[in-house]
Amino acid sequence: MSDLVGELQSAGFPEASAVRKAELLGNCIRALGGKRPAYVIFVPGRVEVMGKHTDYAGGRSITCAIDRGIVAAVMPRSDSHCLFHACDIRQSLGFELTPSLAPPPVGWGNYVMSVARRVSRNFGPPILGADVAFASDLPQAGGMSSSSALVVATYLSINAANHFEHRSVYRENIRNVEDLAGYLGTCENGQSFGSLAGDRGVGTFGGSEDHTAILCSQAGHLSVYSYNPVRLERRILFPCELALVIGVSGVVAEKTGVARDRYNRISQLMSAIMEVLRAEGWNKPSLAAAINDDPHATECAGRILAASRHPLYKPTELLRRFEQFVVEHQRLTPAVADALEQRDWEGLGIAVDSSQRMADAGLGNQVPETIALARMARQLGAKAASAFGAGFGGSVWAMVNRYSAERFVSQWRDRYLAAFPHRADIAEFFITCPVSGAVVI
Repeated sequence: MSDLVGELQSAGFPEASAVRKAELLGNCIRALGGKRPAYVIFVPGRVEVMGKHTDYAGGRSITCAIDRGIVAAVMPRSDSHCLFHACDIRQSLGFELTPSLAPPPVGWGNYVMSVARRVSRNFGPPILGADVAFASDLPQAGGMSSSSALVVATYLSINAANHFEHRSVYRENIRNVEDLAGYLGTCENGQSFGSLAGDRGVGTFGGSEDHTAILCSQAGHLSVYSYNPVRLERRILFPCELALVIGVSGVVAEKTGVARDRYNRISQLMSAIMEVLRAEGWNKPSLAAAINDDPHATECAGRILAASRHPLYKPTELLRRFEQFVVEHQRLTPAVADALEQRDWEGLGIAVDSSQRMADAGLGNQVPETIALARMARQLGAKAASAFGAGFGGSVWAMVNRYSAERFVSQWRDRYLAAFPHRADIAEFFITCPVSGAVVI
């Protein structure tokens, strides 16, 4: 466990946070019968600073990994059986690694078994299983990508037994860690990646932003990536005078049932936009590619969408979603990156406030709690604050003066719970920091 503490501290973790992860690892080791694991894996959650619902359309976002996430202890096997122990909820799941594996439609087993089936189809046979015990200190369904972190943790655990990177089919498709992030995004959304054929995925139509942040982040930095394919645009040193504070609303941002349908609808609107544009002769692979190459493309696309006759969506719906994407991708995300680099706190606050308003008006994915959290944070002196993640609940980040962060957390919590006392059992407030991506020991 001391190895994990040292590795995490070198990856940017405060000592107290690294020690907490070692305690989680102890729970995992006990679940494996007390045997020393062959591999220890830490997979962080992530914060999306900017780039609301842009990644699956090829847009850009600003993200970082944070010092909360999933710890896993892994023991490779000599057969194709997998046994996963979810230590937090004391549940276990066993299955064979086969291309015909049938994941359950909901629950954590859907994510684990969907990844297992996909890698069985793409990289086997032969393929070996593993005994895996994992535990997490991420708020569940809090917008910090607990589900994508589980996807990454599952892949890394099975890969520890197989080392897929030594297989030719892997090397032909996945050349670097950014490609791996893109591939794991398709494991979740069901799309193909190069010659690696897709399947149904987990049932959500997201992109690869979360997996990229989880795997590719750098300690002490925010990263600007664009997607389809994953490309690093720049890294921004997180200002040393600021602290990153998270307020978890207590409204669970589920991706199942009705909540999944609402989440998917936002990405389906983007698919509908591309259908309309391709019917007019636009042949770019993504919306970002279509509008990046031609300074007049945005205006032209707007005219096409305003006059569209899509069978499922009104022109006003398509246009509103299009405008939100264009402003977030082309103007607000670069403006926030520039403001952070230049310590322009006024410009930072203005750009982030605009993004928050557009999420409510353009995406329709805000709830009273996240709207209030962002507003309260700004009233209490935060340089900037915004909801992030899928929406329909989840969390809000705030950037505040480092030396007054503890007082800010207390005031933010008190003000929020006074307005929403029924969220007291689930709401959570904590200080975090940008750390490195996933660690395998």
